[in-house]
Amino acid sequence: MDERAIEIRTHDSIDGIDPADWDACACPEGSDRPEDPFTTHRFLAALERSGSVGPGTGWQPLYLSAHDESGLIGVAPMYAKSHSQGEYVFDYSWAHAWERAGGRYYPKLQIAVPFTPASGRRFLVKPGAESAATAALVQGAVQVAADNELSSLHVTFCTEGEAIAGEAMGLIHRSHSQYHWFNDGYADFDAFLDTLSSRKRKAIRKDRRTAQGFGGEIVGLTGDDLKPEHWDAFWTFYQDTGSRKWGTPYLTRTFFDEVQETMRDDVLLVLAMREGHPVAGALNFIGRDVLYGRYWGCTEHHPSLHFELCYYQAIDHAIARGLGRVEAGAQGDHKLARGYLPVTTHSLHWIGDPGLRNAVAEFCEREAEAVDEDIEILTSMGPFKRG
Repeated sequence: MDERAIEIRTHDSIDGIDPADWDACACPEGSDRPEDPFTTHRFLAALERSGSVGPGTGWQPLYLSAHDESGLIGVAPMYAKSHSQGEYVFDYSWAHAWERAGGRYYPKLQIAVPFTPASGRRFLVKPGAESAATAALVQGAVQVAADNELSSLHVTFCTEGEAIAGEAMGLIHRSHSQYHWFNDGYADFDAFLDTLSSRKRKAIRKDRRTAQGFGGEIVGLTGDDLKPEHWDAFWTFYQDTGSRKWGTPYLTRTFFDEVQETMRDDVLLVLAMREGHPVAGALNFIGRDVLYGRYWGCTEHHPSLHFELCYYQAIDHAIARGLGRVEAGAQGDHKLARGYLPVTTHSLHWIGDPGLRNAVAEFCEREAEAVDEDIEILTSMGPFKRG
C-alpha cells in the first residue's frame, strides 16, 4: 500500500504551474503529439489567457496540484462554477430540485475541460504515482468543496478507469453516450463504405456528391498552412453557430489567436472555399490516436455540406493519418447513419447533502440502465452489414 505523504494545493491560474511540470502529468507520452490535446498546459492556458474562462465567465480556475517529497506528481483542471453551461453533462434538474428545497446549488466545483465533451483523464498523474496521486486529488477536491460548503463536485468526461476508481471512493458514477467512428484498418474511405449495407453506402455517396457540388473546393489546413484570415473566417462561422446553440459563444476571438500561436500543429481546420473565400468550416483537434471534431459553422447553406465537413472529411483524414478513432462531439443521432457508433461516456459526482445525494444516486442508477439499453438498440440499428 502506498502511504506517501501528499500535499494538495490550489491555483487560481494555470500560469502558477510550470508547463513542463503540468505536461509531465497530463501527457507523459510526450507533448509533441499528446494522447489528449485538451488537458495540455497550452490548451488550458489558451482558454484562460483569452478570457474564455475566468472572471465574468462562470468558469473560475481553481487548478489542483498534488506534491510529495519528489515534487509535483499530479494535477487536475478544476473550476468553480456559477452555472451549468458548457459542460454537456446536464445537472439542471438537480440544481432546480435543490433550490426548490431551499438549498444553494451554485457555486459548485467542476473538474473538466471547459466546453469540451471529449473523454480523457481528469486526474493527471505521473507514471508510478497513479493510485496515490489520484486518490489524493479526489480527496482534495472533495475537501475543497466541503470546506467551502459548496453543494457539489462534478468530474465530467473522465475515463472508465477513473469512474470505477472514483465510485470505489464514494463518488456517484453516471453514464452517458455519444457517437464515435472507429478505424478498422481501412485503406481508404471506399474500404470503410464496403463494410456498410448497400442502402447506407448509397446514401453516404449521395451525401458526398451533393456536398461536393456546392461550387467550390474543400481544403484541410494544419500547422503553418493556417493563416490569420482562416481564423477570421472561422470566427464568423463559430459566432453564427454559437449564437444559435448557446445564445452567446463560449470562446473569445482571442482563443483562436492563442491556438494559432501555440497549437496550430494540434488542429485540422477543414474549410469549404468558394471563389477563393471560406463559406463553411469545421475545426478538429488532433490527438495521438484520435481526431476530435469540435466546432462547425457557415455563412452559406449548402445541402449535406455539414455532413461532409464534420463527418466524412474527418473519416478521410483519420484514415490518412492512421488514427484509430474520430470523436464527433456530443449528441446527434444522425451520426449513426454515417458510421458513428454509440459508446458509453462517464462522469463522477459528489453531493454534499445526504438527501440530495441519495436522490441523485438513485437517478444515476436508473439512467445507466436506460443508457445501456439505448446503446444496445442503436448499435443494432447501425449502418454496417449484418454478420
